Amino acid sequence: MTNGLDLARPAGRTWRDRAVDAGLCCAAVFLGMVVLGVVREQGDPPGWAAELDPLLGLVACCALWWRRGSPLAVALIGLPAVALATSALPAGALIVTNLALRLRWRQALLMLGAYVVCMVPSGLLLSGAADDLWLDAAFSLAYLLAAFASGSALRSRRLLFERLRADAERARAEHERRLADARRGERQAIAREMHDVLAHRISLLSVHAGALAYRTRQAEAGAGPALSSAEVAESAEVIRGNAHQAVEELQEVLHLLRAEGGGEPVSLLPRIADIDGLVADARATGQPVDFRTELTADAVRALRGQIHRTVYRVAQEGLTNARKHAPGTAVSVRLAGGPGGGLTVEVRNGLAAAPRADGTVPGTGAGLTGLAERVRLDGGTLDHAAADGTFTLRARLPWPAR
Repeated sequence: MTNGLDLARPAGRTWRDRAVDAGLCCAAVFLGMVVLGVVREQGDPPGWAAELDPLLGLVACCALWWRRGSPLAVALIGLPAVALATSALPAGALIVTNLALRLRWRQALLMLGAYVVCMVPSGLLLSGAADDLWLDAAFSLAYLLAAFASGSALRSRRLLFERLRADAERARAEHERRLADARRGERQAIAREMHDVLAHRISLLSVHAGALAYRTRQAEAGAGPALSSAEVAESAEVIRGNAHQAVEELQEVLHLLRAEGGGEPVSLLPRIADIDGLVADARATGQPVDFRTELTADAVRALRGQIHRTVYRVAQEGLTNARKHAPGTAVSVRLAGGPGGGLTVEVRNGLAAAPRADGTVPGTGAGLTGLAERVRLDGGTLDHAAADGTFTLRARLPWPAR
């Protein structure tokens, strides 16, 4: 009874509740008859009390049927019965226990005070003498306090169970939320990897296919020589090779995502040394790329795998964006830094004078957004800007000193 919760239950009762209430009513009637018989054997109460006692006891016992939904009304009905009828003592104990269990603590204490005021001096009224008044008063007070304490203990126990149940529900909800966050993070990771892998390869395919379509249209219009069978075969082979490479890289990403956290080797992770392959693929499409690095192989070897992958993805995104949005412009890729000084990846390319329709791939901006999130998770920063006819993509990553 330490708070103001009201445990009264006005809603419909279950069959178990009805069975318990019926059993308590019957038990209260039986015990009330026993108490009444014992008291009458010890002495004769006043005539009016002898006539009212069974009736008041029966009223108190029957009132127990509504103790769950209307504890205050049951307590008020039982007040005169408990004060004047000895046969109502068992029912009175249940009524006082119930008011401590179900009423708010202020109401419960007020009703307890009313019971004390009405019941403690009732011995003098019933016996007509003051010889045993103090004994009757002590018994009545102990009777009421014991019943009230039992109800308070039951209330505390129920409140404890309610708190434990609420804590369990909250813990379950928190666990489900963490699972949902983990699933969402996994989906985002898959989406980033898919974008990084497929955007690069598809942009290469688009460039080759666009060049092939452009040469064919030029030949049909008589503005250029027709493609020879060797050139067509070479272009088809390049397209086929890049498509095959895209499938393999996609399978590697899926394998890596399934194996992540499982203790398997991470040899499938792209590393800084693999940027040479990116540059070679870009140059094979006719994209002029100047690649320079100030990083030594020994220093790079000490970097954790996640940093390797992030550096690789930054360079890949920069080359892919340059190929999509500014085809044919020169691109420069720079890697600089060292232990304790951080690592910088910078990709620069010229801005296209006008959009082309022969093979460029539309962009959604999701690549830079995902890349910024990847860099942020590694403790770095990513910025990009277009100024003076040049677009610059720059990532700064931490490189702890040895």
